[in-house]
Amino acid sequence: MTNAQTTSQNPLDLQQIKYFLALAQELHFWNTAEKMFITQSALSRQIKALEDELGVTLFERSKRSVKLTEAGAFLRDRWTPMLEEISRTHRQARKIHEGALGSITIGYPGSVAYGFLPEVVSRIAQTLPELKVELVEPVDISFEELLLDFQMDLSFRRDPAENPSLTSQCLYSEPMALIVPQNHWVTQENFKGLQELQEEKFILSGLHQKTHYVNTLKQIFTEYDFTPNVHIESDFGAMILGLVARGLGISLMPSSYAFGAPPNVRFIHLPQKVNLYMTWRKDDNSPVLKNVLELAQQIALEFAQGGNPV
Repeated sequence: MTNAQTTSQNPLDLQQIKYFLALAQELHFWNTAEKMFITQSALSRQIKALEDELGVTLFERSKRSVKLTEAGAFLRDRWTPMLEEISRTHRQARKIHEGALGSITIGYPGSVAYGFLPEVVSRIAQTLPELKVELVEPVDISFEELLLDFQMDLSFRRDPAENPSLTSQCLYSEPMALIVPQNHWVTQENFKGLQELQEEKFILSGLHQKTHYVNTLKQIFTEYDFTPNVHIESDFGAMILGLVARGLGISLMPSSYAFGAPPNVRFIHLPQKVNLYMTWRKDDNSPVLKNVLELAQQIALEFAQGGNPV
């Protein structure tokens, strides 16, 4: 059997190449063996086996020195960058396996865009710096549809999932708040109920929508036996805050909007609360998703223990 046939049938041992490159750098069997944590005789056997497999003499040996042959020097120059690339590839594979490398697309409602979500993204940047994050605030397409179509990996939302292919977990609850201009007569101290605001113009999400969040608003109005005079409808929290700041009406929104509110509005906290859920595909075993879910749970616990604005 020829050397070429032997090589084709016995793929090169990556560890042998590592031993060869280490010896090519040290040019000393004892030093190399110590560096590679093997005995000198074992190193000699590995190098001899590699030479036999290649049919090439890699080193000129004498009692006083070890030198690379021309063939050895050629292989050193070719194998060094190859081994570095293999090492980089292995490191990347480990990071992918551990969920530290890759990407994740996260959907969110506007109410978490100022406090909770920035903290999640900040914590990802600190602990998983090589993870790419794409943030999506859906308008015309439902969160569930985007998740089921694999256009989104995780969503934070006010509604729990209805589709059985999705999993939802409640992260924390926060108070709802009456939001008024800074110079409005209602304060936290004198607020007695929404029934005092019959003459006020409200800026709200469309109450015709069939979402858990809108149902929460309706429930609050029912508890106060109150029908709001909805003057402006908007589903965009930042827009509502801006309109309230201009004195165009008042609103009810989750308290977390206070993180990004303009200075000329006030938040009057109500006893009623609204939940924040995170939702993902039930069969998604992505290690990236697993890491982000754990981070979100940790941050949600912090918010539940006092991170919400007061």
